[in-house]
Amino acid sequence: MSQISRGLENVFIKTTALTYIDGDNGILRYGGFDIDDLVEHTSFEEVIHLMLYGDLPTKVQLQRLKTSLNEAYEIPQQVIDTIYSLPRESDAIGMMETAFSALSSIYGEMWNKNTNKETAIKLIAKASTVTANVLRAKEGKKPVIPESSDSFARSFLSASFARTPTNDEVKAMDAALILYADHEVPASTTAALVTSSTLSDMYSCVVAALAALKGPLHGGAAEEAFKQFLEIGEPERTEEWFKKKILEEKSRLMGFGHRVYKTYDPRAKIFKRYAQKLSERSNEARKYFEIALKVEELGIEKFAEKHIYPNTDFFSGVVFYSLGFPVYMFTSLFALSRTLGWTAHVIEYVEDQHRLIRPRALYIGPLKREVIPIELRG
Repeated sequence: MSQISRGLENVFIKTTALTYIDGDNGILRYGGFDIDDLVEHTSFEEVIHLMLYGDLPTKVQLQRLKTSLNEAYEIPQQVIDTIYSLPRESDAIGMMETAFSALSSIYGEMWNKNTNKETAIKLIAKASTVTANVLRAKEGKKPVIPESSDSFARSFLSASFARTPTNDEVKAMDAALILYADHEVPASTTAALVTSSTLSDMYSCVVAALAALKGPLHGGAAEEAFKQFLEIGEPERTEEWFKKKILEEKSRLMGFGHRVYKTYDPRAKIFKRYAQKLSERSNEARKYFEIALKVEELGIEKFAEKHIYPNTDFFSGVVFYSLGFPVYMFTSLFALSRTLGWTAHVIEYVEDQHRLIRPRALYIGPLKREVIPIELRG
């Protein structure tokens, strides 16, 4: 049994130049740049260039990438029809899986070093269209294709809500896209890598990643964390809830703890700042932010000695709620951002390190048994 690593913990399956994590000291970097600096001084489009091409873009390179995104929002009518054919109560990530399966049938070209990065850019743009229309289909609104603009975040928010977002909203959405863009090889990225190792197409890799992201222990954690705040209802009920649910019933505190970080998740700190700023515009959002602050305080008091702190999903739900998204869309917003990390990792793997991923299982059953004819088995 010493050969088994449960959950593949601390097993390295690839090398990467994309993302660096120091879990003990709470450091996250993309391509050598600290996450705080990227959120503060760059845009999601610049991070797309960084992850796909290895460095931040020049002005000319950035404009070229923005043009590529703006030209790729369109998706076939068959895919739109597929999204809208699903019941409105369908799971949002399940709807995205269905849409990307359809896209893989149409755009599932073979891997090509000369075009892989361009394929990724087109995929990311189409992910914006899919995500916006999943929301609109579930809300009973007409389909829409994002319009060209100076900002991926702006185009996405405009398409989602059919209104002009404020600059603060665009900046918050842009920050969220950067913060969720990549995180080395968690479950969804691993699923994408396994799929890419068979040389399946990039859209199918995203389908595999979405299936893994759907679980509440991965992408669904933001929704589950925010549902706790909804359950608490009012800030003054927080201590009572925490005592009953967490201390007495031993329920898991969602949005706390991380497989890699043994200190405060650096992404959570940034989401907390945006949650505080955005929630000031709405009494309801502010209430949930205040509840989150109280839960955070109680959680740290209880779990800090075990090195369990807030992770990126703890405050992100407050940001998404403040932007106007329903809770059922939080995981889809995670997915929209992570299409960058998924595609960057599979390109890195297929182009530089490709080998079919085929692990083994350690057999622990009977060594050998004789087959007794069915008429003699009693």
